[in-house]
Amino acid sequence: MTSVASEPLSSQKRWIVIYPAYIDKKKTAKQGRKISQILAVENPTSVEIHDVLAAVGFNPLLERTKCYPRDGERDFEVQGRVRVQLKNDDGTAKHEQKTRDEIFKMVAEMIPKLKTRQPGYTAPSVASSSAAAAGKKNKKKK
Repeated sequence: MTSVASEPLSSQKRWIVIYPAYIDKKKTAKQGRKISQILAVENPTSVEIHDVLAAVGFNPLLERTKCYPRDGERDFEVQGRVRVQLKNDDGTAKHEQKTRDEIFKMVAEMIPKLKTRQPGYTAPSVASSSAAAAGKKNKKKK
């Protein structure tokens, strides 16, 4: 079995990991918050982190089934983590954010700007979209 350090930097095993707890304002440093509370955001989700990174130009990998080891609650809403490639195989920075901390701060800064975080936003109803999908299926059968 080879060590992770011997794999190229483009290998997903070498990508940095971002858990929502790293940028959660409600967490303490002891609970896993990695940036200052002033910069942190309340209740981030792994999907929001993934969306922000994808919008900026990263190629993030969302792992929904992973849980933060320090999180005793194991809440489904905050479950998951995102992997991001920080460096190319030759060791150069892949994006202008060169460190983990810069990426954490950038993500925490952009999450409040997401459409889903804006006042007055209502999420599309799951029941109505399911009914619409069922209606489309029925139309195809005719």
